[in-house]
Amino acid sequence: MSEVIGFVGAGQMGEPMVQRLVAAGKQVVLYARRPEVREKLGAEGATIVDSVAEAAARADVLILCLFSDVQLAEIAEGPDGFMANMKPGGVVVSHTTGNVSTLQRLVDQYPDGPAIVDGPISGSAKDIANGVLTVLLGGPETAVKPAEAVVAAYSKEVIRTGELGTALNLKLVNNILFAANAQLAAAAVELGAKLGIEQEDLLNALQHCSGRSYALGAVKGTGGPERFTKAAGPFLRKDVKAAALAAADSGVDVGWLKDVVDGGPLDLS
Repeated sequence: MSEVIGFVGAGQMGEPMVQRLVAAGKQVVLYARRPEVREKLGAEGATIVDSVAEAAARADVLILCLFSDVQLAEIAEGPDGFMANMKPGGVVVSHTTGNVSTLQRLVDQYPDGPAIVDGPISGSAKDIANGVLTVLLGGPETAVKPAEAVVAAYSKEVIRTGELGTALNLKLVNNILFAANAQLAAAAVELGAKLGIEQEDLLNALQHCSGRSYALGAVKGTGGPERFTKAAGPFLRKDVKAAALAAADSGVDVGWLKDVVDGGPLDLS
């Protein structure tokens, strides 16, 4: 009998994941709230179900691609949650960027429940569609191995980080570093303008100089700092907040990186 992949969270990032899974020949059982998403992905080959509980009950591996810890907790707990409905030996992979404490609480609350793998991602919806996403995986080896085989359908790099929570912590460091680099890129644009350099000329040139960075490329690709903030701001603000909360939970001071994020020209905090 073929492996069943459950999926919850077919939004901007989740939709192309489902499409890649279906294209790879995976049997995908999808729960989606929006009728247009259900109709579209159902027509493309996903099996549509009416509840999180049903998706969880039918899945060997359940993929969650949610915006926040709040959404994760809402569908995890209680008699209709995925933790109570997964089959024995099931694996849950959470792509949600949140706090390690949320996942650990679920593990402690459901000792006989499915194994949980934290699987934060680095990349865009376009990267997912092209199968070049980076996925970090943290959790027990017996769960990470089947998770890796599934996420390979939409990723190029799958990096095992260690025990549960290590992937999320690594991603949170990455996110705040990216936000800091974006602030530095925006500050560089401001400095260039004061020196009489056109924004487009500056961004084009810096891409070929030692000061280049992934964040600088993202600022350039969206058309400059203002458009970058409009496109990426909501996600970065969420991620920066999550990083600060996670650090506080661990008694760690984010330090200078947070100072750069808070003090830069972009509204990211």
